[in-house]
Amino acid sequence: MDWLIDPLQVGFVRQALWAGVLVSLLCALAGSWVVLRGLAFLGDAMSHGMLPGVAVASMAGGNILLGALLSAGVMACGVSLLGRSGRLSQDTSIGLLFAGMLSLGVIVISHSQSFAVDLTGFLFGDVLAVRGQDLAGLGVALAVTALVAVLGHRLFVALAFDVRKAHTLGMRPRLAHVLMLGLVTLAIVASFHIVGTLLVFGLLIGPAAAAALWARRISMIMLGAALLGIASTLIGLVVSWHAATAAGATIAAVAVGLFFLSALGDGLRHRLSRKAVEV
Repeated sequence: MDWLIDPLQVGFVRQALWAGVLVSLLCALAGSWVVLRGLAFLGDAMSHGMLPGVAVASMAGGNILLGALLSAGVMACGVSLLGRSGRLSQDTSIGLLFAGMLSLGVIVISHSQSFAVDLTGFLFGDVLAVRGQDLAGLGVALAVTALVAVLGHRLFVALAFDVRKAHTLGMRPRLAHVLMLGLVTLAIVASFHIVGTLLVFGLLIGPAAAAALWARRISMIMLGAALLGIASTLIGLVVSWHAATAAGATIAAVAVGLFFLSALGDGLRHRLSRKAVEV
């Protein structure tokens, strides 16, 4: 068991593990709704749509988190406004904003003297450089996310399964959609500067998608997503330690790999069920 224990005896690895646990819980609460709504592309677009704000804040010497929040807010408002027009599909609106915001961010960064370093840090973060104040920030973000998830649960359920029925019952699906965008935005903004947008998106979608293949209750999907996210963090950190690979990218790869294992198991389960019925 030394191969598992040795990495965790190092302080910065333990800090990274705690950060991964908090990010996994954040992403489980937000990502489960993203998966149930079929809005995985939205999660990707939101995570990369922060780049202009991050780039401007970095070059101006301002607060990167504030820049990310403002940029993500513009992205969320754009998605909401274009979605109301009814003339464009939601995927089209998200795709246009995604391409536009990402392009703008790269243009801004291209004027920086540290272009490659800035872009690499944005994509992959540095989970092994987590500090105590970063963990405190993630803890606050998790508490707010959990509160919104609990208070908006009925609205989110109605929105996820039948928008027209939700509107008929006076469940205010537009408000639910805005709150859901806020939930995703908070999870991404609170996490990206620590673990990078690649890992945030991997933990936002992978564990929730894997859990949704097996669980039928929303609470169980969230629980499964949280456990799979934490497992991805632990496995990724251990593999990264022994294989000398990038920690954030390794964790994201493990999260995606666990999804494919879950999908394979789900496929085998259905095949065995069909054979049992035929017999």
